Amino acid sequence: MTTDDALRPASEIPRATPLQMLRNILSQGRGRLDMYSGLDRLYREHGPVVAALGGPIKMFNLYGPDANRKVLLDRDQIFSAKRPWDLIMGRIFPNGLLLRDGAVHKHHRKIMHLAFQRPPLREYTEQMNPMIEEHLETWRGEGGRLLAFRKFKELTLDLAASIFVGADLGPGTRRMNAVFEHLVAASMSRVRLRIPGLEFYRGLRGREFMIDYLQDLIAKKRSGDGRDLFSRLCRAETEEGERLQDQEIIDHMIFLMMAAHDTTTSTLTSITYELAKHPEWQERVREESRALGRPAISLEDVERLEGLTWVMRETLRRYPPLPVIPRIATEDFSFGGFRIPAKSMVIVSPIHTHRMDEWWDEPGRFDPERFSPARAEHERHTHSWIPFGGGPHHCIGLRFAEVQVMAVVHQMVQRYRWSVPDGYEMPVQQAPISKPRDELPIDIRSID
Repeated sequence: MTTDDALRPASEIPRATPLQMLRNILSQGRGRLDMYSGLDRLYREHGPVVAALGGPIKMFNLYGPDANRKVLLDRDQIFSAKRPWDLIMGRIFPNGLLLRDGAVHKHHRKIMHLAFQRPPLREYTEQMNPMIEEHLETWRGEGGRLLAFRKFKELTLDLAASIFVGADLGPGTRRMNAVFEHLVAASMSRVRLRIPGLEFYRGLRGREFMIDYLQDLIAKKRSGDGRDLFSRLCRAETEEGERLQDQEIIDHMIFLMMAAHDTTTSTLTSITYELAKHPEWQERVREESRALGRPAISLEDVERLEGLTWVMRETLRRYPPLPVIPRIATEDFSFGGFRIPAKSMVIVSPIHTHRMDEWWDEPGRFDPERFSPARAEHERHTHSWIPFGGGPHHCIGLRFAEVQVMAVVHQMVQRYRWSVPDGYEMPVQQAPISKPRDELPIDIRSID
């Protein structure tokens, strides 16, 4: 808590005009489609600290890399991730790693990290490659046109079920996909009542389905020697003898499966779109993968696919799976010359920071080479590129996600060329997770 008397009080923080507030209220239904425009309008009119319309909770948008660093790095340990995420998704994804703070979060993260170390990642990579090949081969019978988002969603859920749970969903893939769609949609529901037919009700029922599904497996996982993530979490034990309880494991698994397949689906779809719009980059990535000389990659190969790495990072800049990140301050703090009171919700926005022309050259342009060592635009500030968050809550599965995305694209470019019609622009829904509203139809043909 600062005692600097020169700081201006929160009452003087710029806020949206009544007309802007009315416009925001009227556009609430469009908030999932376009979060960026409203954020950018407020930033350009009012600066890096803007009071938002938040009902009983004081809310402030904080803009730019400095805000990201202060809030996400949280050196003073005053920003709670649990409190805002509990409000947003606490009834759907209770007690996931993102919904924990302080010592409890550190304790759980330490145990879960055992399942994401390099040896397990190497095993996961070897395990996913044959499944990727099997899925991609089925695309040959699609008649030249397919919906990329739908295909990736089926693939990533099968990968999550196999690698995370050690299960072959088979015909159950469609049912499980529907369950996770209901879970994610319910986290954004405005009407949170357990009434049949409502979006939120479907989310609650989906959570109950997942609890029953995982609970039936947990005893077997604890006593077995499986190599899937579920089994590893059931047996994971730190040097101090710390272990997770059954319900804790179930809560983590539901959240991890959602995050693993939804965010990866989002990124794969956006990469596919960008490579369709920029065939020169699609060919560059293809030649790089061919030069590797292997149909499927190992964990070590990931670091050799430089061009694909740049493409993935640029895509995550343009389409961050999580557009905004909320926290609630537990103490007063200062930013931008203002004193912001405790109990305020503060929001930092990857989707806005990633498009700030103060930090990126021509941010509206797809330009993977901005991540090359020669230019390294992402290194202009430690927190100008934050698709995986940052600080204590930096995504624990980010390396797994990167490997999975690159493993899929590496095989895909060697089997197919794909395109979209001239003039096509992907209609994006930006929240709760970035995805195309039309499931991204692509024209695809096999490489003989």
